[in-house]
Amino acid sequence: MKIAVVTDSTAYIPQELRDAHQIHMIPLHVIFGSESYREEIEMDWKTYYEEVKKHKDLPTTSQPAFGELVDLYEKLSKTYDAVISIHLSSAISGTYHSAVTANDMVEGIDIYPFDSESSCMVQGFYALEAAEKIQEGALPEEVIAHLNQLKENERAYFMVDDLTHLQRGGRLNGAQAFIGSLLKVKPILHFDNKRIVPFEKIRTRKKAILRILELFDEDASRGVPMRAAIIHANRDEEADELVAHLSAKYPHVEFYKSYFGAVIGTHLGEGSIGLGWVIR
Repeated sequence: MKIAVVTDSTAYIPQELRDAHQIHMIPLHVIFGSESYREEIEMDWKTYYEEVKKHKDLPTTSQPAFGELVDLYEKLSKTYDAVISIHLSSAISGTYHSAVTANDMVEGIDIYPFDSESSCMVQGFYALEAAEKIQEGALPEEVIAHLNQLKENERAYFMVDDLTHLQRGGRLNGAQAFIGSLLKVKPILHFDNKRIVPFEKIRTRKKAILRILELFDEDASRGVPMRAAIIHANRDEEADELVAHLSAKYPHVEFYKSYFGAVIGTHLGEGSIGLGWVIR
């Protein structure tokens, strides 16, 4: 049985990893005014952070058109018998539900949609794990069972650096943003019940990052096999430093560097830093 793996662009799996594991990607869209761009294809993360500075208003984002998803599955049906389709949290995008609907419409291939209940490279970990299980000979039902088991041991925390960015996006009123900036508040967010919600408010960027590392240590200090990713919003060098530091401290953890691309970057803003991990 030949099984494909599909995920959407918000997994932010570096291109070389997608290619190495033969992971197919469906892009979400970021829209500046009347111009729509396919994330990761027509607009990479570096271009996005340059472009957003040129506009007064934040861009908007949208899930893939249903026809795009159907076209991808139909193309895969010529080569594959089934597809594991892994998507960002169903509470913040309709992409997962589109995959569910497509399963009833596309002939010649069985579609197994999976709601990651998260996003970014943590979502990407599910795609990597699925590809590896398929390589070992697992059937689709076995792959989905494995992913659900991983979900019980997955964590992700994100520090938002720029409260005015949240305010511009309508997620924080002006007074809250002003007060938060004066106090140098750096909110830590996480996924809870499929949604991105506040976890803690921390004073200063340095303390917020240290708090995320402290949360990570609670799992990493157990010495069990893990995958972890530093995720950054246009803070490439800082991410490199964190990966180097953590790799030296936790040799049993497989570390990756990823990024907040256009769609998630629109919600979190430049300067954000995240750390996500899964116990394997």
